[in-house]
Amino acid sequence: MPDTSAPRASKALARFTVLDLSRVRAGPTCVRQLADWGANVIKIEAPARLEPGDPIGGARHAGDFQNLHRNKRSITLDLKSDAGRAVLLRMAKDADVIVENFRPDVKKRLGIGYEDLRAVNPRIVYASISAYGQDGPYRERPGFDQIAQGMGGLMSITGLPGQGPVRAGAAVADVSAGLFAALGVLVALLEREVSGEGQYVETSLLEAQIFTLDFQAARWLIDKVVPRQAGNNHPTSIPTGVYKTKDGHINIATTGQPTWLRLCKALDAEHFAEEPDYKTASLRSKNRDALNAKINAIFEKRTSADWIDLLNAQGVACGPIYAIDEMFEDPQVKHLGIVTPMQTNDRGALKVMRQPVSLSRTPSAIAQPTPERGEHSEDILAEFGFSKDEIAALRASGAI
Repeated sequence: MPDTSAPRASKALARFTVLDLSRVRAGPTCVRQLADWGANVIKIEAPARLEPGDPIGGARHAGDFQNLHRNKRSITLDLKSDAGRAVLLRMAKDADVIVENFRPDVKKRLGIGYEDLRAVNPRIVYASISAYGQDGPYRERPGFDQIAQGMGGLMSITGLPGQGPVRAGAAVADVSAGLFAALGVLVALLEREVSGEGQYVETSLLEAQIFTLDFQAARWLIDKVVPRQAGNNHPTSIPTGVYKTKDGHINIATTGQPTWLRLCKALDAEHFAEEPDYKTASLRSKNRDALNAKINAIFEKRTSADWIDLLNAQGVACGPIYAIDEMFEDPQVKHLGIVTPMQTNDRGALKVMRQPVSLSRTPSAIAQPTPERGEHSEDILAEFGFSKDEIAALRASGAI
C-alpha cells in the first residue's frame, strides 16, 4: 500500500487502497462504502479537456455529487493515452481494489481489464458494474437505473392498479448494485487473506434490481403467481397500506392474526374479527377493498398524530408519511444522527448522510470533503513512487 498521511474515515479498511474508475451512481456508491470505512480511495477522473459540456454524474458542487464522493481523493488521468495507461498499471501494482463501470468493451479496448491488471498484481480485486452483465446478448447496450427498473420488473408492481408502469422515486437499481458490488469486494478481500489471490467481482443493475424484488420474485418462481400493481396496499398482508385520517395520511402494517386482532381493538371495531369475510389473512386479501373502506371511515375521524399514538400503544406498526424535509425533522431521525456535517474549503459545513450502520470500535466518519477534479494528483503520484520529474513530464504531455 502506498505511504499516505491522508486522513481516513475509519480504521476498519485503512489497510486497503482502492482505485476508483467509476462514475455516475452505481460505481461511486460501491466505492463510497469502502471510502466511508477508511479505505484509501483514489478517484481517477479524465482531465477536464476530455469531458466538455455537462458533466457526467451531475454538477460537481451540487448536493448529489458532494454526498456521493466524500472521503475520496482525486487524480486526473488520460487512460486513452499510453502514458496514462502506464500510470494506472503502475498504481495497480500497489493497489488492492479497482472498481469500474465502463461498458464491457471499453476496458478491453483501453487495455485495463481484469486480466491486464491481474498480470501486474495477482492480488488485485477487480470489480465491474454494468447495466446488463459483462456478457450475453445485451452486454454492449447502454443502461441506466430507470431502464433496469423496467426490465427488472419493479415498475410493473409499483403504482396503483391499472395505472400503468411507475418508476420508484429513488435510484433502486443503481444503489443496490453499488451495495452488492461493495459486498462482493469485501468478500473477495476476506477470501484473499486465505488464498493470497485476488479475483474478479461483477454485478449489474439488472441483476441487482431483480434480486431486490425478493418475495415478489419468489411468488412467481415458486408459487407461479405474477405480482401486479397493488398501489399502497401490501400485496399479501391486509390491512397494510396508506389510510386517510382527519388531517392527512398514515401507514399501518398488520401482519399476522394477533396484530389483526390488536388493530380491531384499537379501532374499537372488534366485530371486524368475527365477520366471515375477514377471519383469515387470505379472506382479508380477497376482500381488501371492502375492508379498507370500512377502516378508512374510522381513520378519518381522528388526526394522524392521534392514531399513531393509539396504534403504537396497542402494538400495531404504523407511522407518518413524510415529505423529505419533514422526515429530517422527526425526533427519532434526529436522535439517530443520520445527518452529519462535512467541512469544505469554500462552502463551510455541508450536511450529508452518514453510513446507516454503526460499529462500536471502528466507526465511520467524514474525514475528507468531496475533492475537486485532480486536486490530489501530485500527492498521489508521489505516494506511488513517481518522481518530481516524472510528474512534470506527465503533466506536460497531458496524461494527467
